[in-house]
Amino acid sequence: MTDDWNGWRAATERALYGPDGFFVREAPAAHFRTSVHASPRYAAAVAELLRRVDAALDGPPELTFVDVGAGRGELLTGVLASAPAGLAERVRPVAVERAARPPGLDHRIEWTDKPPRGVTGLLFANEWLDNVPCEVAETDGDGVWRRVLVRTADGAERLGEHVEGEELEWLRRWWPLDDDHPEPGLRAEIGLPRDTAWRDAVQTVADGLAVAVDYAHARDDRPLFGTLTAYRDGRTARPVPDGSRDLTAHVALDACAAHAGGGASLSQRDALRALGVDGRRPPQELARRDPAGYLRALSHAGEAAELLDPAGLGAHTWLLCPQGRLQHHALLAPPG
Repeated sequence: MTDDWNGWRAATERALYGPDGFFVREAPAAHFRTSVHASPRYAAAVAELLRRVDAALDGPPELTFVDVGAGRGELLTGVLASAPAGLAERVRPVAVERAARPPGLDHRIEWTDKPPRGVTGLLFANEWLDNVPCEVAETDGDGVWRRVLVRTADGAERLGEHVEGEELEWLRRWWPLDDDHPEPGLRAEIGLPRDTAWRDAVQTVADGLAVAVDYAHARDDRPLFGTLTAYRDGRTARPVPDGSRDLTAHVALDACAAHAGGGASLSQRDALRALGVDGRRPPQELARRDPAGYLRALSHAGEAAELLDPAGLGAHTWLLCPQGRLQHHALLAPPG
């Protein structure tokens, strides 16, 4: 077994995005379930958000919708199908993904590895930042942050050099230790690369809205032992950076927001409700009057309930960063 030791950032970059990396080779939907895969109601809700952005921008001749971390284009496809005809005709759909363009994708969808600049419209990043590689740090026997090194072949770990410079400053600001003499074995994911990635994405929007959706945590409630985990074949797995599995960690979205100049956050449950997603069961009277319609409505309610579940997908955080003319618009206020 080779002694190939690296920090988690380099190891994850190679495992996920290298020449034969996991996301280059695999369809994400085959290994884990996101809101996009759970129900077409999610794409319909994003289409409603796109409609509100369009209205707030007074219906520009071209409205760009950028999906960052587009997978196989499922969200873009769903949004185009759900958008009103007059809007769909003006939408420029752009998929940002490092994998190759999948065969059979709607010809209208542009496929690129980086967001276009000067966007007028909506940039949407669903479960993208959790896959932006970052370093993992752990406190040693003296309570000092050390970089965690990992062996590619089997995921074995050992402590490396002390964390210094801007990474240490990031930990002090965004992942502070409560104790002056912390116990050994506390862990953190150093979110600097995610902060930078999100800032750069937001800066591509000249006029409109940038939204990041992810499992997140806040400064006052960081997990003591980090959140690094893996998924393979629909199940959680031990994190091993060998390219055989997804590697993910929750996101310090408050740090991302500060790095991008600010933003407002809310739970997915609240965001989707504001966009018209309703998980209530249909009335029993409908079952008597229209049995088939009742079953359809019941199915839709079940899908909505999964998206809104506060113990599941509803626990995602939405970070909204309005730009240009939209800086003072409440786009997720309930209609009416």
